[in-house]
Amino acid sequence: MQTVLRVDLVGHGLTEAVRKARFPVDEPLDESGRAAVRRVAVRQYTPPADAQVRTAPERRARETAEALGVVGEVDARLRDLDAGSWRGTEMSSLAQDQLFAWLTDPEFRGHRGESVTDLVDRARFWLAEIASAGRDTVAVTHPAVIRAALLVVLDAPPKSFWRIDIPPGCVTRLHYRGTWTLRMGEP
Repeated sequence: MQTVLRVDLVGHGLTEAVRKARFPVDEPLDESGRAAVRRVAVRQYTPPADAQVRTAPERRARETAEALGVVGEVDARLRDLDAGSWRGTEMSSLAQDQLFAWLTDPEFRGHRGESVTDLVDRARFWLAEIASAGRDTVAVTHPAVIRAALLVVLDAPPKSFWRIDIPPGCVTRLHYRGTWTLRMGEP
């Protein structure tokens, strides 16, 4: 019988940028974000016992891992979607045609950053490497990275990226048995 590989994708906690609908830079969790992640750690989430832990390089991801009580190795492939010249900008201050293009065209690079399809490709390669390593993994990362991984797992088109809502501090479990599956419900 084939063993089941588990991968838990943990979204970082709430930040001021998320609250203000602003493209993030490298901000910390806000106090309510830290408190919410601690509540998740106490009530809902226990990482797999021998899992390797990976964190995105941004401060908000590393602080989320710390609040969960897990120590991880920084993995640059788990970094947030690069918003390029929009970093630090509130969405409401962007030209509406630019914002519309970003939300509807997965190839959009008008901000001179990363496209959604670039992120999906990055997630695809990361998942392939995790599968070949064959070790349970906890990845503390960003909602955008989790969305991209779900598109890979579900073989969904990149235009579906914005149809998945990943709240701060949530845990999404994937299983691998020769192919990826999404596990819903309590991890």
